[in-house]
Amino acid sequence: MFVLSGFLSTSNLYAETPVSVISPEKSKVSDNLTLSGTLTAEKRAMLSPRVDGLVSTVLVDAGSQVKKGDVLLELDPALSKQVLAQARAATAEAEAARDEAKRLVNEAKGLREKNYISASENASRLSNLNLSEAALMAAKAAEASAQEQLARHHLPAPFSGVISAKLTEVGEWVNRGTTVLELVATDKVRLDVKVPQERFSEINQQNQVEVIPDVFPDKRFKGTINAIVPVSDPQARAFLVRILIDTGDISLLPGTSAQAIIGLNDNQQTQQRIIIPRDALLLHPDGGYSVFIVENGIAKRQKVQIGNQSSQGVTILSGITLEDKVVTRGNEVLRDGENVTLVDQEQ
Repeated sequence: MFVLSGFLSTSNLYAETPVSVISPEKSKVSDNLTLSGTLTAEKRAMLSPRVDGLVSTVLVDAGSQVKKGDVLLELDPALSKQVLAQARAATAEAEAARDEAKRLVNEAKGLREKNYISASENASRLSNLNLSEAALMAAKAAEASAQEQLARHHLPAPFSGVISAKLTEVGEWVNRGTTVLELVATDKVRLDVKVPQERFSEINQQNQVEVIPDVFPDKRFKGTINAIVPVSDPQARAFLVRILIDTGDISLLPGTSAQAIIGLNDNQQTQQRIIIPRDALLLHPDGGYSVFIVENGIAKRQKVQIGNQSSQGVTILSGITLEDKVVTRGNEVLRDGENVTLVDQEQ
């Protein structure tokens, strides 16, 4: 009977889930957000010819450095030269017709004064002069169009940069819209990073940014947030932030990786930071986080917004206070509202 009573007492003791708790502390670390991303060129163009034609010359290859206005590719201009020659001949013919009409008008002035021709004849010659001048204007416009068409057989570089891909060869027939060369500007690069959705509200264009390229790990460049794209990637649950980099005289290669250290302390929306161990965090399927706190022997689940993670723990932006008792051990099996027993209170 004594043994049975002892068994019941032991059973009652472990009916409540044993847990360890900790009191949150004020965060003593600078709240920076470190993210990895890819360097991209500020300017990147897939170049195509401005007219249809046969490729006669390709003046560049992959890796070629070019300046704005340099001719990169030429098309066979034979047909366009013939069209231009015809347009010039038409312009010359129109000029001759205009000159003859002007001579007849000048002649008519003297004859009309002596009443040798009728007023109707004089008006007719004036009308012919107006028509010939209009025809000359049309011929000059056609000549200018033919000249421009011929010029478009040359493909110029729209900006300075490097040819990253050559997609055509001499002898190929290409059409407008067909990509023949890829041009990338290397003088200005930007860093694209994905910001987790729980940190998006802390990012603005006033945040201080440092960029550390992986190709120059001993150098730090000043960056500024240029664009914040408020459209989440459903796969990564993150937002795109684009950072412009002041590289000075150093050239960074587009396509390489870099890290961005974004300072969040100056954000006006920043609340008081507290820190807890990582073991206290529970990850939700939707990407959110929560912790269990203990009040009067009962576990209560609290959703939290996390900040920076470091070796000291995880910074909590909202959801708990310094007075809460946060469960660090035993929280994996807890349910909201469950009775618990404190077996240890860590410091």
